[in-house]
Amino acid sequence: QVRFVESGGGLVHTGESLRLSCAASGSSFTANAMAWYREAPGKQREAVAVIAVGGSTNYADSVKGRFTISRDNTKNTVYLQMNNLRVEDTAVYLCNHGTFIGAGFTPLGSWGQGTQVTVSS
Repeated sequence: QVRFVESGGGLVHTGESLRLSCAASGSSFTANAMAWYREAPGKQREAVAVIAVGGSTNYADSVKGRFTISRDNTKNTVYLQMNNLRVEDTAVYLCNHGTFIGAGFTPLGSWGQGTQVTVSS
């Protein structure tokens, strides 16, 4: 079973940047699309960025132009570069692997603990 360990979160001010990392165990990393999700208090978990096996990407409208997802298949790791952070980006960020068809991503794995991102004004 693939496991995910997210890291890189922290407390920042609006306009600052963070880079999140998600290390995946298991041998199926290169065979699946990867996605970053976030969970904010009182809100549903939402996908914010997806990267396909071939490298194509898709972003939620709320983060387009500010967040960049990338993957390093040699390290079984996916990254999320977050620039110009806003208070509304405050959430626990989690990653998962899955299928990416059209603009839709379906997570297939178990969820990790996530990493907390807090943006203060």
